[in-house]
Amino acid sequence: MKIKDWFLGLFKYIFREFIMKFPSHTIRLFFIRRVIKSIGKGSFVCMGVEFKGYSGNITIGDNSVVNTKVILDSRGGELSIGDNVDIGQETNIWTLQHDPDNDFHDTKGGSVIIEDYVWIATRVTILPGVKIGRGAVVAANSVVTKDVPEMAIVAGVPARVISYRKSKLKYTLKYRPFFL
Repeated sequence: MKIKDWFLGLFKYIFREFIMKFPSHTIRLFFIRRVIKSIGKGSFVCMGVEFKGYSGNITIGDNSVVNTKVILDSRGGELSIGDNVDIGQETNIWTLQHDPDNDFHDTKGGSVIIEDYVWIATRVTILPGVKIGRGAVVAANSVVTKDVPEMAIVAGVPARVISYRKSKLKYTLKYRPFFL
Protein backbone atom coordinates (compact mmCIF):
# COMPACT_ATOMS: atom_id res chain seq x y z
CA MET A 1 0.00 0.00 0.00
CA LYS A 2 1.36 3.40 -0.96
CA ILE A 3 1.71 6.07 1.73
CA LYS A 4 -0.42 8.45 -0.36
CA ASP A 5 -3.27 5.90 -0.43
CA TRP A 6 -2.94 5.36 3.31
CA PHE A 7 -3.24 9.10 4.04
CA LEU A 8 -6.20 9.42 1.66
CA GLY A 9 -7.91 6.54 3.44
CA LEU A 10 -7.21 8.14 6.81
CA PHE A 11 -8.61 11.49 5.60
CA LYS A 12 -11.79 9.80 4.32
CA TYR A 13 -12.25 8.02 7.65
CA ILE A 14 -11.72 11.19 9.70
CA PHE A 15 -13.98 13.19 7.37
CA ARG A 16 -16.81 10.62 7.54
CA GLU A 17 -16.56 9.65 11.21
CA PHE A 18 -15.67 12.94 12.89
CA ILE A 19 -15.97 16.03 10.71
CA MET A 20 -19.41 15.25 9.22
CA LYS A 21 -20.72 14.46 12.71
CA PHE A 22 -19.30 17.63 14.28
CA PRO A 23 -22.09 19.87 15.66
CA SER A 24 -20.67 23.15 14.31
CA HIS A 25 -21.91 23.86 10.78
CA THR A 26 -19.13 26.42 10.30
CA ILE A 27 -16.43 23.81 10.93
CA ARG A 28 -18.21 21.20 8.76
CA LEU A 29 -18.56 23.78 5.97
CA PHE A 30 -14.83 24.59 6.15
CA PHE A 31 -13.97 20.96 5.40
CA ILE A 32 -16.83 20.38 2.93
CA ARG A 33 -15.50 23.25 0.81
CA ARG A 34 -12.23 21.28 0.45
CA VAL A 35 -14.00 18.13 -0.76
CA ILE A 36 -16.63 19.40 -3.21
CA LYS A 37 -16.40 21.80 -6.16
CA SER A 38 -18.53 24.55 -4.63
CA ILE A 39 -21.28 25.28 -2.14
CA GLY A 40 -23.40 28.41 -2.43
CA LYS A 41 -24.17 31.18 0.02
CA GLY A 42 -26.78 30.32 2.64
CA SER A 43 -26.71 26.56 1.99
CA PHE A 44 -26.79 24.16 4.93
CA VAL A 45 -25.37 20.62 5.13
CA CYS A 46 -26.58 18.76 8.21
CA MET A 47 -24.53 16.39 10.35
CA GLY A 48 -24.24 12.85 9.05
CA VAL A 49 -24.19 13.59 5.31
CA GLU A 50 -21.96 11.08 3.51
CA PHE A 51 -19.90 11.97 0.45
CA LYS A 52 -18.95 9.11 -1.90
CA GLY A 53 -15.98 10.07 -4.02
CA TYR A 54 -13.71 12.98 -3.21
CA SER A 55 -13.10 14.14 -6.77
CA GLY A 56 -14.65 17.59 -6.45
CA ASN A 57 -17.56 16.73 -8.75
CA ILE A 58 -20.32 18.04 -6.45
CA THR A 59 -21.82 21.51 -6.77
CA ILE A 60 -24.45 22.86 -4.35
CA GLY A 61 -26.19 26.15 -5.17
CA ASP A 62 -27.36 28.99 -2.92
CA ASN A 63 -29.84 28.49 -0.04
CA SER A 64 -30.08 24.71 -0.45
CA VAL A 65 -30.52 22.21 2.39
CA VAL A 66 -29.02 18.72 2.56
CA ASN A 67 -30.54 16.93 5.55
CA THR A 68 -29.01 14.27 7.77
CA LYS A 69 -28.04 10.79 6.56
CA VAL A 70 -28.05 11.82 2.89
CA ILE A 71 -25.57 10.12 0.54
CA LEU A 72 -24.11 12.32 -2.20
CA ASP A 73 -22.19 10.21 -4.72
CA SER A 74 -19.79 11.73 -7.25
CA ARG A 75 -17.82 8.65 -8.30
CA GLY A 76 -19.55 8.20 -11.67
CA GLY A 77 -20.08 11.77 -12.82
CA GLU A 78 -21.03 15.29 -11.81
CA LEU A 79 -23.64 15.91 -9.13
CA SER A 80 -25.17 19.36 -9.54
CA ILE A 81 -27.67 20.67 -6.97
CA GLY A 82 -29.31 24.01 -7.80
CA ASP A 83 -30.52 26.93 -5.69
CA ASN A 84 -33.27 26.57 -3.04
CA VAL A 85 -33.23 22.77 -3.20
CA ASP A 86 -34.55 20.87 -0.18
CA ILE A 87 -33.20 17.31 0.13
CA GLY A 88 -34.93 15.22 2.80
CA GLN A 89 -33.37 12.82 5.28
CA GLU A 90 -31.92 9.48 4.22
CA THR A 91 -31.98 10.32 0.51
CA ASN A 92 -29.44 8.55 -1.72
CA ILE A 93 -28.23 10.30 -4.87
CA TRP A 94 -26.07 7.97 -6.97
CA THR A 95 -23.87 8.72 -10.00
CA LEU A 96 -22.45 5.19 -10.14
CA GLN A 97 -24.14 1.79 -10.20
CA HIS A 98 -23.50 -1.76 -11.38
CA ASP A 99 -24.51 -2.62 -14.94
CA PRO A 100 -27.01 -5.50 -14.73
CA ASP A 101 -26.37 -6.38 -18.40
CA ASN A 102 -22.61 -6.73 -18.01
CA ASP A 103 -21.20 -10.24 -17.74
CA PHE A 104 -18.53 -9.08 -15.30
CA HIS A 105 -20.71 -6.95 -12.98
CA ASP A 106 -18.93 -3.78 -14.12
CA THR A 107 -20.09 -0.34 -13.11
CA LYS A 108 -21.57 2.45 -15.19
CA GLY A 109 -22.03 6.05 -14.24
CA GLY A 110 -23.89 9.17 -15.19
CA SER A 111 -24.23 12.71 -13.96
CA VAL A 112 -27.20 13.81 -11.84
CA ILE A 113 -28.61 17.31 -12.25
CA ILE A 114 -31.09 18.73 -9.74
CA GLU A 115 -32.35 22.13 -10.88
CA ASP A 116 -33.54 25.07 -8.75
CA TYR A 117 -36.49 24.87 -6.32
CA VAL A 118 -36.63 21.06 -6.28
CA TRP A 119 -38.05 19.41 -3.19
CA ILE A 120 -36.86 15.86 -2.59
CA ALA A 121 -38.73 14.24 0.29
CA THR A 122 -37.43 11.64 2.76
CA ARG A 123 -35.81 8.35 1.72
CA VAL A 124 -35.73 9.01 -2.01
CA THR A 125 -33.26 7.18 -4.25
CA ILE A 126 -32.02 8.93 -7.38
CA LEU A 127 -30.12 6.79 -9.88
CA PRO A 128 -27.31 7.85 -12.27
CA GLY A 129 -28.01 9.88 -15.40
CA VAL A 130 -31.15 11.63 -14.10
CA LYS A 131 -32.14 15.27 -14.44
CA ILE A 132 -34.81 16.65 -12.09
CA GLY A 133 -36.40 19.76 -13.60
CA ARG A 134 -36.92 23.14 -11.97
CA GLY A 135 -39.60 23.18 -9.27
CA ALA A 136 -40.21 19.42 -9.30
CA VAL A 137 -41.26 17.50 -6.17
CA VAL A 138 -40.19 13.90 -5.50
CA ALA A 139 -42.46 12.14 -2.97
CA ALA A 140 -41.09 10.14 -0.03
CA ASN A 141 -39.68 6.68 -0.71
CA SER A 142 -39.67 7.15 -4.48
CA VAL A 143 -36.99 5.76 -6.80
CA VAL A 144 -36.14 8.15 -9.64
CA THR A 145 -34.88 6.19 -12.67
CA LYS A 146 -35.48 8.73 -15.45
CA ASP A 147 -35.72 12.48 -15.98
CA VAL A 148 -38.41 14.43 -14.13
CA PRO A 149 -40.08 17.35 -15.98
CA GLU A 150 -40.20 20.87 -14.57
CA MET A 151 -42.88 21.46 -11.90
CA ALA A 152 -43.85 17.75 -11.91
CA ILE A 153 -44.77 15.90 -8.72
CA VAL A 154 -43.53 12.33 -8.97
CA ALA A 155 -44.05 9.34 -6.69
CA GLY A 156 -43.57 5.59 -6.64
CA VAL A 157 -41.13 2.88 -7.57
CA PRO A 158 -40.18 3.75 -10.23
CA ALA A 159 -41.23 7.39 -9.85
CA ARG A 160 -44.03 8.53 -12.18
CA VAL A 161 -45.70 11.89 -12.66
CA ILE A 162 -48.84 12.11 -10.50
CA SER A 163 -49.48 15.85 -10.72
CA TYR A 164 -47.95 19.23 -11.47
CA ARG A 165 -47.00 21.97 -9.02
CA LYS A 166 -48.83 25.31 -9.23
CA SER A 167 -46.45 27.38 -7.07
CA LYS A 168 -44.79 30.51 -8.48
CA LEU A 169 -41.58 29.50 -6.63
CA LYS A 170 -40.96 32.84 -4.95
CA TYR A 171 -39.44 31.47 -1.74
CA THR A 172 -35.86 31.38 -0.50
CA LEU A 173 -34.85 28.58 1.84
CA LYS A 174 -33.21 29.91 4.99
CA TYR A 175 -32.73 26.74 6.97
CA ARG A 176 -31.11 26.83 10.35
CA PRO A 177 -31.55 24.02 12.86
CA PHE A 178 -33.61 24.63 15.94
CA PHE A 179 -31.88 23.90 19.23
CA LEU A 180 -33.58 24.09 22.61
